Amino acid sequence: MNSLALREHLKHFLMEDIGHTDITSRSIFPDNQQGNGLILAREDGVISGLQVIGSAYHLLDPAIEVTTYTRDGERVQAGETIAEITGPVSQLLAGERVILNLIQRMSGIATLTSKCISLLNDPSIHLYDTRKTTPGLRMFEKYAVTTGGGKNHRYGLYDGMMIKDNHISYCGSITKAVRTARQKTGHMMKIEVETETKAEVIEAVEAGADVIMFDNRSPKEVKEFAALVPKSIITEASGGITPEDLPFYADTNVNYISLGFLTHSAKALDISFQVNEGEKK
Repeated sequence: MNSLALREHLKHFLMEDIGHTDITSRSIFPDNQQGNGLILAREDGVISGLQVIGSAYHLLDPAIEVTTYTRDGERVQAGETIAEITGPVSQLLAGERVILNLIQRMSGIATLTSKCISLLNDPSIHLYDTRKTTPGLRMFEKYAVTTGGGKNHRYGLYDGMMIKDNHISYCGSITKAVRTARQKTGHMMKIEVETETKAEVIEAVEAGADVIMFDNRSPKEVKEFAALVPKSIITEASGGITPEDLPFYADTNVNYISLGFLTHSAKALDISFQVNEGEKK
C-alpha cells in the first residue's frame, strides 16, 4: 500500500471515531499509564493489513512499540498472536477499533481470495477483483486481494479503459466505440470490451480490442467464446460467478476471471485485541 495514502486515510478514520477525544479512556487512565496488548486471530485465515497497525498507532503516539509475529499473506490459526503493542493505555484503546475493523475486513478478503484460488484449481487462470469495492476502502480491499494470491483489475475509471454494454448502446456499436476510443487514447492504454454473444465477440476481435470480457456467461459459453479469440487478445470471464461455480470454469481456456464478491461479499475474519496479562501467548 502507498504509505502516504495510508496515513491520510487513517487520519480520517481515527478522527471519525475519536473526534476531539476518547472520553472513556481519558477519564479513567492517566496519560503516562503504560500497557501491553495482543492482537489475536480468533479463527483460521490469511492475514492482511499488518501495516495498518503500526501506521495507525504511530499517528496517535510515535513512541508506541508494535511487534508483528506474522506477515501479510501468511495463514494463521485460531488463537495465534498476530501482533503485540506497548504504549499508553489510553492510546492503545483509542486506536483499537479502527485498526481491528480494517484488518478484519482485509484479512477476510485475503482469506476468501485464497479459498477461491483453491476452488478454481487452475493455475493457468488468474483471479482478479473488480471496482465493486467499499467507497473509501478501495486501496485496502484491493491490497487484500493481492495478499490472498489474487490480482488487481483497474483501480478506477482513470487507469484502464473498459467499453461496457451502456457505452456500446450510447455509441451505437462495438466497432464505433473501439475506433473512437483508439483515436483518443495513447499507445500505452489497452482497450477492453464487454461482450455477451458470439456476434459481439467476433465484432470485438475485428474491431481490434486488446481484452475481451465474456459477461455473465456459463462455463460452456466461456469455453466456446474463448475459442473465437486469437491468442494475441486477452480474455476475461466475469459477472455472477460465485465460489461454488469456480471449479466449473477450470479448463475453459480463459485468461482471467474477475470476481466482484471478493470485495463486496467477504466475511470479516475474527480478530481481537486483548490485554496482555503475562507472557506472550
